[in-house]
Amino acid sequence: MANRLAYSLSPYLRQHADNPVHWQEWGDEALAEARDRDVPILLSVGYAACHWCHVMAHESFEDDATAAVMNEHFVCIKVDREERPDIDAVYMNATVAMTGQGGWPMTCFLTPDGAPFYCGTYYPNVPRSGMPSFTQLLTAI
Repeated sequence: MANRLAYSLSPYLRQHADNPVHWQEWGDEALAEARDRDVPILLSVGYAACHWCHVMAHESFEDDATAAVMNEHFVCIKVDREERPDIDAVYMNATVAMTGQGGWPMTCFLTPDGAPFYCGTYYPNVPRSGMPSFTQLLTAI
């Protein structure tokens, strides 16, 4: 398995093509992989002009150790909210319902059939301001 974003039509998704995370686009193949592996989906939704999306990418998605945890325990799906507003809307509604607020990057954990069970936005690479680090969250999930 490897990162599958190099040939995406979305410039935002192509920005993540060199991440060590085994990102793939939203689709039947990704959902089937989650069912086959019996692991949750880690859905990350963002867009090219989003400052915190780039911060989280640099802190976590470009980090080999974080990517290893993500790749082992999740099917990782990256979505460009400008390309797929339908997916963004569904999971933003879930994020707001669960947390009382929304924003990007949106980070959602889903069952293999796509049902959200934990949602949030930006997570730092180290614990701060009462927030767990992203790897602490990954381990807890």
